[in-house]
Amino acid sequence: MVQHITAPRLGGRPFQSFIIAALILLVASGGGAQPSPGQGTPGPAEGAAPAKKPAAPGPDKAADRELIDRMIILWAQSKNTWMKNKWLGIPTLQNPVDAWVTQEIIFEVKPDFIVEAGTAAGGSATLWATILEQVNPNGRVITIDVVDAAAAARRVPVVQRRVDFLLGSSTDAKIVEEVKRRVAGRPAMVILDSLHTREHVLNELRSYAPIVPVGSYIVVQDGMFNGHPLPEGWGPGPYEAVEAFLQENSGFVVDRDRERLMLTFNPKGFLRRVK
Repeated sequence: MVQHITAPRLGGRPFQSFIIAALILLVASGGGAQPSPGQGTPGPAEGAAPAKKPAAPGPDKAADRELIDRMIILWAQSKNTWMKNKWLGIPTLQNPVDAWVTQEIIFEVKPDFIVEAGTAAGGSATLWATILEQVNPNGRVITIDVVDAAAAARRVPVVQRRVDFLLGSSTDAKIVEEVKRRVAGRPAMVILDSLHTREHVLNELRSYAPIVPVGSYIVVQDGMFNGHPLPEGWGPGPYEAVEAFLQENSGFVVDRDRERLMLTFNPKGFLRRVK
């Protein structure tokens, strides 16, 4: 979940986002069709070593990175993309690219608990519970927020079966202790999507890292603020919190493969416990 912010726009034509997305796909695939011998390009001379195939462009190159960043900014600023997403009719403020990757992690880890900081309308908790129920019939979602705005979500059957709501700050000592009491040493996965400031997210990371076993994940959402790549002005946020956390905790690493779909809102945000 992210909050809409005002920043310089990249153009007003609705067709622009489609063009940029198409260019990204073209770059990622290495370009269009290449001419073959007999179509105007001579083949290699007989006996000559075959020409080395050029490496396909990737998102690590500066031009590609700029293109991807522009698409993320355009998409994040739009009120007609992720802001309208719903799951089972409940508003779900998730980037669908990151939600797809998160469901892959849920399937692989099969945690007994998913701890979510930031309930909002409850759509994300509903989504995680729907997936978790398929891979761990005894799994539960614990979702935390300072405001109870999830009345509609509470009426969804899977929520009634699988989701527990805690009201309060995710960094409040009483909330943290209650989460640890419920998890009670069983495998957990954590998703941080509440207040997107460096101080708050760093406190969340410190508080909930102990309940995450080796092989499981903390997903830190919305690190795109403050120039990563959304324009600066937000102030230090989740991205900076992750950097600070990794400096003091060697048990987690950034799993960059989870960013393979490129259009992520969570740069450096998929943290896997390795020891």
